[in-house]
Amino acid sequence: MESLDNHQTEKPLKTCIVCEGKKTEGIHLYTSFICCECEAEMIGTETNEPKYQYFIDKLKRVKTPPLYS
Repeated sequence: MESLDNHQTEKPLKTCIVCEGKKTEGIHLYTSFICCECEAEMIGTETNEPKYQYFIDKLKRVKTPPLYS
């Protein structure tokens, strides 16, 4: 009898818009992808920390899909 693992498909790698690493797990924001590690770091960053502006600049790359009527 074959293992169930043989029938599972591998998740595709996606490029994180923050770290630009190739990851399989994360969130999609419109048409952009943010890996779990960057999401966790963003959530834990205070607005007075220098890294906060870095995240703001990276998030500006998120493109909102056009609205169609």
